[in-house]
Amino acid sequence: MSAAGRVVRIGCGAGFWGDSPDGPAQLVRSGGIDYLVMDYLAEITMSILVRMKAKRPELGYATDFVSMVMRPLARDIAERGIRVVTNAGGVNPLACREALQAVFAEAGVDLKIAVVLGDDLSASCDRYRAEGIREMFSDAPMPASLSSVNAYLGAFPIAAALDAGADVVITGRAVDSAIVLGPLIHEFDWRPTDYDLLSAGSLAGHVVECGTQATGGVFTDWREVEGWDDMGFPIAECSADGSFVLTKPAGTGGLVTPRTVAEQIVYEVGDPSRYILPDVVADWSAVKLEEAGTERVRVSGARGAAPTASYKASATYADGYRAGATMMIAGRHAAAKARATGEAILKRSERLMHAAGFGGFAETSIELLGAESNYGAQSRATGAREVILKIGVRHPQKDALGIFAREIYPTATAMAQGITGFAGGRPEPQPVIRLFSFLVPKGDIAATVEIGGTSLVVAPFTPNDGASLSVRGSTSVSDADAAGVALAAVPLIALAHGRSGDKGDIGNIGVLARRGDYLPWIRRSLTEEAVRHYFAHFANGKVVRYDWPGLQGLNFLLHQGLGGGGIASLRHDPQGKALAQILMDIPIEVPAVWLDLDGPLAAWQEDVAP
Repeated sequence: MSAAGRVVRIGCGAGFWGDSPDGPAQLVRSGGIDYLVMDYLAEITMSILVRMKAKRPELGYATDFVSMVMRPLARDIAERGIRVVTNAGGVNPLACREALQAVFAEAGVDLKIAVVLGDDLSASCDRYRAEGIREMFSDAPMPASLSSVNAYLGAFPIAAALDAGADVVITGRAVDSAIVLGPLIHEFDWRPTDYDLLSAGSLAGHVVECGTQATGGVFTDWREVEGWDDMGFPIAECSADGSFVLTKPAGTGGLVTPRTVAEQIVYEVGDPSRYILPDVVADWSAVKLEEAGTERVRVSGARGAAPTASYKASATYADGYRAGATMMIAGRHAAAKARATGEAILKRSERLMHAAGFGGFAETSIELLGAESNYGAQSRATGAREVILKIGVRHPQKDALGIFAREIYPTATAMAQGITGFAGGRPEPQPVIRLFSFLVPKGDIAATVEIGGTSLVVAPFTPNDGASLSVRGSTSVSDADAAGVALAAVPLIALAHGRSGDKGDIGNIGVLARRGDYLPWIRRSLTEEAVRHYFAHFANGKVVRYDWPGLQGLNFLLHQGLGGGGIASLRHDPQGKALAQILMDIPIEVPAVWLDLDGPLAAWQEDVAP
């Protein structure tokens, strides 16, 4: 069959290291897939893998991939002719290959393994530091010592490995969507200048890379989703023109609709008209979603422009130590008692630390879970009679936090009545790992593919036509004209759904209108300033809003909004997973007549946050 009429079915069986091994088994045995892809890596994962490799040189990769996925499925994968692509190699792809070869020998299968190398930039750190490389968001200088340094490679090395006959491709750090784009480049012979197609293939990867988040997982309207106990993992049925249909194995739980897919598309994206990836600058602002049958959504409309001349690189480094403790506090005025208890623990600990010759805490955090601390001034639960006190602290010296740790349990007899439920025993100080992101010239990096005893060099594509500087934009939506209109307020969730995530210390919140005529009114109330004020307890930097006309939505970025981000933050929600749900209660002004005409919308008027 010609490429034009062929459909390639790609299933994603893991969205993170620790995802259920049931996902790959489900897809291999009942998904009818051509490719099984798995995404294991995040910044925090890289730092963990570095520590593992330092202790045991044969580690440093996502061991679950070998032991819990490939060992039980090797024969099924070989018999069905399924090809596998994963970034499970982490910081030691060669060791991952060795372990996998042993599994294949044990299972009696002959599958050819390729490894993509070149993302590890550790050997170049001193040169980059001498050249004055700065952090791409904060402009901070490069730290003196780094734990890991890896470039986000693109999809063409993966495609080259498949071209060379690989049955399994193992990469280190590559952009998440590359594990899907690579197979599509190979199958459809896409070229480096096929920008719209590369953008579309990257979108397919972006949709499926987080596993069941694309099939009803973490959906705003959660009551519509059935079968949480047997969620279907996503399958992208991809065509040569770049369009694809998102679906899942028949008979599995979950929900595939334009709304569930839209929520995943807005997840962890910045400017939707200029999403910079290694192989393309993607423009997803005009993406179109259509029902294509039961549990099937067709995705089209992605566009792209030439890639930039740089790779993004992420380094991690140690910055002191952290510790945390949680306890339950019950009774009248529980929130006030909990805050007083937390403040007393910090005060007492610092006094004893000073007496022992240590300085004070570098950072502290008190959260009252159950009293809606994450809602800031919008909390409605200050009168709760049962809360969880969470205390987080940071200090340059580990021994200083040992003093904090031993002063947790004495609160049970020295402070408020109703303290109980100390979780996890005496807290053990842990290293604080921070992220340092920067750009490196693509010419500095030569990705290589090792397969069958040979090594193939895959040169990066760097355009010189200037097209990388611009992407075709889309028409944005205007604010509603409220002149002479009687207004009433409803919570945002009555008009929209959404999802939030993180990029380092930047939180993103995608807001998707439930109806097209709602969007101008949402846009009128949901300004950058309104969102910054609503999250004043979190947003330490600027708030930026982008229009997303194709999805009838908006995308917000909260710079310096996560307390340092997932690998450094002391917060209970360091990755901003709850931000969209919190924003769903912000009041939005709409024409009062809507409440008379729309019964379901009128019911929300009584639920507006004070």
